[in-house]
Amino acid sequence: MQTPESPSATAFPHASTAPLSKAMVRRIVFSSSVGNALEWFDFLVYGYFATIIAKQFFPMHDEWLSTLLAIATFGISFLMRPLGAIVLGIYGDRQGRKAALTLAIVLMMVGTLTMAVMPPYASIGIAAPVLILLARLVQGFAVGGEFGSATAFMVEHSASRRGYYASWQFASQGLAAITAAAFGSLLTAWMPPEQLNSWGWRIPFVFGLLVGPVGYYIRSHLDETPEFLAMRAARETRQAAGTRAAAGAEQDASFASQWVNLLLAIGIVAQSTVGVYVLQLYMPMYAVKQLHMPAAASFGVVVLNGGLQFLLSPVMGALSDRIGRIRIMLTTSLLMGVLIYPMFAVLQSHPTIGWLLLLQGTAGIFKAAYSGPMPALMSEIFPTQVRSTGLSIGYSIGVTIFGGFAPTIVETFIHLTGDKLAPSYYVLIAAVLSGLSLVVVAWRMRRVRLTRGVQPA
Repeated sequence: MQTPESPSATAFPHASTAPLSKAMVRRIVFSSSVGNALEWFDFLVYGYFATIIAKQFFPMHDEWLSTLLAIATFGISFLMRPLGAIVLGIYGDRQGRKAALTLAIVLMMVGTLTMAVMPPYASIGIAAPVLILLARLVQGFAVGGEFGSATAFMVEHSASRRGYYASWQFASQGLAAITAAAFGSLLTAWMPPEQLNSWGWRIPFVFGLLVGPVGYYIRSHLDETPEFLAMRAARETRQAAGTRAAAGAEQDASFASQWVNLLLAIGIVAQSTVGVYVLQLYMPMYAVKQLHMPAAASFGVVVLNGGLQFLLSPVMGALSDRIGRIRIMLTTSLLMGVLIYPMFAVLQSHPTIGWLLLLQGTAGIFKAAYSGPMPALMSEIFPTQVRSTGLSIGYSIGVTIFGGFAPTIVETFIHLTGDKLAPSYYVLIAAVLSGLSLVVVAWRMRRVRLTRGVQPA
């Protein structure tokens, strides 16, 4: 019997109920996760080497302003996410999840290639920062449609294990964090500063570029999801019967009625996004600049955060299939809200690797517990006809608002006020907002279930 916060099985009426083979599961998970992993690897590497990138492409007399411009360029790319979410989301809902996933990874590779080969400002002048900005915008556009299409592709293959399958979206982010932080730590520790600043920082982007073609090949040879095929067949039947206009109006009305769910999805994304952009991406810079800790060690600690996310996200996703998603996620929001300020206060008072390790380890567990069930919960909010669009837009707007400029906002706040606890304030606000959104989602699901005459467990 369904838990109060879980949707009924009819939410995915055409998803497969038969067990999938292990080979098929691996193909589904890898093909859907590789784009997400490439995205986060590229973004994290950019953030980790922001100081070097600032000197290469945004040279200014004021080092702080130079770094801020590099970080801001990182954030500006997020403005393209909602546009990419709309375009690729609609494309995925009309042409299929496979088509959208294939197009998205091609566009991602364009951005990564540009970072790997772009000459510095000293060689081509103002063209360097302009082209870097354009590359980030292209990648932001691609990423905007990636989450929705990949999540829809995962959950529409199984009615009983969608929490587990969709959790690999964030497990892949953990793997990307491990790899990116490992590159940052090893290159910083082993390469002479002159070589690192000259060309060594490009090595991670070259590595990311090698992953893209593998993902493209696998995605281009996938089968479409059973649920999307059933929906498309029903649509074609209506059109053949002469009800094409009615079918189009039905789809338009369906998405127009989703604005409340869209707002809730944005709120749900807040805590997950801040967990990445503040507690993973920004922390190495924070540890070095604000706490004066060794760069290599601060990168290494992020590996712990990403490792826990990689290992525990599928566990939490699978657990959510059994006991309910909101129960796990809301508990995590409450714990994060209570503990984040004390953890940063202790770290500021005792800026040691041990305390940073404790903060990052706790953040990694919370990130996995919250984000593992999150994609499946978001997919259950939106109907099949607009699932890719709804997921893409909700996730992209949430990431743009709460994540894209998070390092810029926190860094500027610290610079202006001198308060080094600024990251904890940002995380706390996100945890409260996400917790409230989860409460509303649970109430709406319970109300719908009671209206249909389905008694909660």
